[in-house]
Amino acid sequence: MNQHFWKYIAGLLIFGSNGIVASHIALNSYEIVYLRSGIGGLALMLFFLLMRQGCKALQYKKEFIFLVLAGAAMGFNWLFLYEGYQEIGVGTATLMCYCGPVIVMALGPVLFQEKLTRNKCLGFLAVFLGILCINGQAFHEGKTLWGLFCGAMAAVTYAVLVIFNKKAEHITGLENSMFQTICSFLVVAVFMLHQQGLIIQIPQGDWLPVLLLGLVNTGLGCYLYFSAISRLPVQTVAICGYLEPLSAVLLSAVLLSEGMGVLQILGTVLILGGAMFAEMRGKH
Repeated sequence: MNQHFWKYIAGLLIFGSNGIVASHIALNSYEIVYLRSGIGGLALMLFFLLMRQGCKALQYKKEFIFLVLAGAAMGFNWLFLYEGYQEIGVGTATLMCYCGPVIVMALGPVLFQEKLTRNKCLGFLAVFLGILCINGQAFHEGKTLWGLFCGAMAAVTYAVLVIFNKKAEHITGLENSMFQTICSFLVVAVFMLHQQGLIIQIPQGDWLPVLLLGLVNTGLGCYLYFSAISRLPVQTVAICGYLEPLSAVLLSAVLLSEGMGVLQILGTVLILGGAMFAEMRGKH
């Protein structure tokens, strides 16, 4: 339990630094996502082969289709999120993206026959107020409507990703992550082909952050994350998962000098606090 807990925490902190690493790559957002998903997919495939895990995906054909759709949603999520990084900043884009799980909880009664509890309703209200604060701060700073749209679409596609993942309940762990990342790469590759072709000229000084983003932030991060969550209580996974956006906001403020006004600090507290509160059950 303790070993898997710290693997999970390490994976979350690695994911939280995604925007920081991407900010050191002088490419446009979809080129960064193309490289990240391609290198990360190859790394995860190598992990999977080295660990000699059996392939369950084809035993559950219907669930495999859901997994493919989840991978496509991941590709679109990364495209919108990384465009948001460049338009409105790492912290704001990450916070907007992490409204996705709250969207899933709101749709729970319809999609999964889950009860809408008082905690969830109060959590939704807090998150909604937090979004208003974040957007108010963004408008005050003159950030673009396109960037805010990308942040909102990152939340929507994240919700779609979570929903389809829930439908593929027997394909878990590293295998799940590998297939999703490969599918996301294929989606991004089609988008790249339409935009400019598949050949990218990477500046010489950008190779290190590109490899870091693909091998460490995607390959190693996904390995740590997905190999740990199946061994931890659901509540631990849900609550501790918000360490990722929290670390992203703090790192962007410290390392990228992304200023945090009063409204943004209030919005951060409302979004993360509301989302965590909505995850809680009972009196604890």
